Amino acid sequence: MSVCPDQLKTIPERIFCQLREAIVEGRIPAGSKISEADLAHTYGISRGPLREAISQLAAVGLVERRANVGARVIELSSRQLLDIFHVREALEGMAARQAAHNMAPEQIAELRRTLEEHGRQISEEAGNTYFQQSGDLDFHYTIVQGSGNQRLIKLLCHDLYYLVRLYRYQFGMRSKRGPAALAEHRHIVDAIERGDGEMAELLMRAHIRASRENVERMLAEKAAS
Repeated sequence: MSVCPDQLKTIPERIFCQLREAIVEGRIPAGSKISEADLAHTYGISRGPLREAISQLAAVGLVERRANVGARVIELSSRQLLDIFHVREALEGMAARQAAHNMAPEQIAELRRTLEEHGRQISEEAGNTYFQQSGDLDFHYTIVQGSGNQRLIKLLCHDLYYLVRLYRYQFGMRSKRGPAALAEHRHIVDAIERGDGEMAELLMRAHIRASRENVERMLAEKAAS
């Protein structure tokens, strides 16, 4: 999945996409103030398109605006992070159920090819980067898209997707759960391919719950160290 699609036409769209990636990857650090003057100079644009791009960042939850303070990159607390997992468990379970009825065979075949690539990545990187980078999320993104439910697509792919990527960089977590997560992904695809929506939902919810519990353990270990 391209994070900045080639078809972006307007300057605000392009700047929004570039700033979003800079925030998610930590190049613009969490909690830092958004300087319109600095960014306008960096990107070689006027304040108008930049302000429009910042408004879009605020709309997807990556930037917050405060009176007399200006715009800042958000800082996710551990509580907010776990809240996102609870929301994802419910909504992505629903998306998997609908994907089992709506995904075309060629979409499922592409999903399996994606998992094969993920399997090679896990073998090469000892399971760590599957969660640090976007591979795991691309799997979820594809299933949500395959649900055909535009409301779920907006909520998960355009609102929560980038918040989840942000926390992975912000918290700097490197999990050993990659091989187990990949096996869970394969079982989810099996259920979707069978058209078993109920099982697809149960497996997706269990998968995200296991990821949340893993994050809770890592947060507890980090707090104790």
